[in-house]
Amino acid sequence: MTPNMDESYAAVDLGSNSFHMIVANLVDGRLQIIDRMKEMVRLAAGLNNKQELSEESMQQALECLQRFGQRIRDIPHMNVRAVGTNTLRQARNGGDFLSQAYNALGHPIEIIAGREEARLIYSGVAHSLYDEVNKRLVVDIGGGSTEVIIGCGFDTYYTDSLYMGCVNVQQRFFEDGKIKAKKMRKAVLFAMQELESIETTYKKMGWDHALGSSGTIMTIRDVVQAQGWCDTGITASALTRLIESLIAIGDSALINFEGLSERRKPVFASGVAILCGVFEALNLDKMNISEGALREGLLYDLIGRVHNEDIRDKTITVVAQRYSVDMEQADRVKETAENFFHQVRTDWELDEKMDLKLLVWGALIHEIGLSVAHNQYHRHGAYLTANSDLAGFSRQEQIKLAMLVRSHRRKFPLEEFEPITPSRRVSIMRLCILLRLAVVLHRSRSNSNLPKIRINVNKNRINLDFPPDWLDKHPLTLVDLSTEQGFLQVADIKLTFN
Repeated sequence: MTPNMDESYAAVDLGSNSFHMIVANLVDGRLQIIDRMKEMVRLAAGLNNKQELSEESMQQALECLQRFGQRIRDIPHMNVRAVGTNTLRQARNGGDFLSQAYNALGHPIEIIAGREEARLIYSGVAHSLYDEVNKRLVVDIGGGSTEVIIGCGFDTYYTDSLYMGCVNVQQRFFEDGKIKAKKMRKAVLFAMQELESIETTYKKMGWDHALGSSGTIMTIRDVVQAQGWCDTGITASALTRLIESLIAIGDSALINFEGLSERRKPVFASGVAILCGVFEALNLDKMNISEGALREGLLYDLIGRVHNEDIRDKTITVVAQRYSVDMEQADRVKETAENFFHQVRTDWELDEKMDLKLLVWGALIHEIGLSVAHNQYHRHGAYLTANSDLAGFSRQEQIKLAMLVRSHRRKFPLEEFEPITPSRRVSIMRLCILLRLAVVLHRSRSNSNLPKIRINVNKNRINLDFPPDWLDKHPLTLVDLSTEQGFLQVADIKLTFN
């Protein structure tokens, strides 16, 4: 399908240090950026020792999102994607913020895992500086985390997210703004300690070039080049001279480098310390810069979703293979669940694209828990689904998908739907029912085709209409449906069949 060139796309990145938004058109397969907005919100600085966001930090973030929302108001809803990263992964009151943020921006905000953030960063870099020959090490220093990736072309070999960013390192080592040699060395060693768990693996894989993305690294590049310490990128010697200069200045408030904005000054020393730790731990001599990063990766991912090249489809296939799913059975369940979906879509107000995708994914991996044990395999499968790194999926999507896997058999666990937002809870429960019915009807795991079955729904009332005498000739299916009737009745869902 050829993308509509008249349509715009937007990606919003709620980072720990700053919020970014880019708006773009797709021209000849390449993004044409038509607008960028960036505000230093420093959300991570609003986290208290209980990992809760302060009212002040949330208010500042919401005001920023209102401005972003006004800019993208006329862009089609499906062409916008907004994600939250490390700080919103950490925040215990993140749910309260997300509901207010939805109203401010006009779009839902997905929380993505660290490795998913790393994958998207690499995608943005790869699309901006494509290289199908050389392996690249990519480093992105954010406000709350640092992502490290090795990849080639559009494929990644390793993706990692480390809990160190310019905001939390600043709070830990430079909170009073003073930059002393001992503090700087401690911050660098802390960064090296965080990298210790991946250092050997990355060096063994090796890379041909190192690339940095993100505002922190680009600012360091601007400063060292403005000082004349290197001509291109960032060199190890330039980084050493920068650290010496920062220690000589001694105070964040007194830094006055060309290329360094006033709002970035408080976290500049901590960003430099992290990058120095990366250079030392990975023995880097030089790092070049990529203008593309998370936002660009988000846009390409979004465009793929809109035009049927969804990375999540590939992820589900990989998961099914990893856990040795019986794909013949999975496909049987999927086809029946899809058939039921199309019959009830209007009456149950289900979304043709989003809800159907979720149902199909759930059908394809509903038995992955069998790889752990047959007993309670639906629980094992739900745990694997919720806690694995699934490329392309947000945390909220994984919770919904895990609920489909968890609820496809035995007791209908009403109380476990609580983590799902009320606006989506009813539709997810209805998808679970469709999956359950498909699983019941294929319990024999037979290749024999099912007859034409009509399904009629009215809120919590469901009727399955079979051809005359079919159930009489299939007594086991009749017993299975009677058992299912009891499970659903406890959840105040009335199932009838004839």
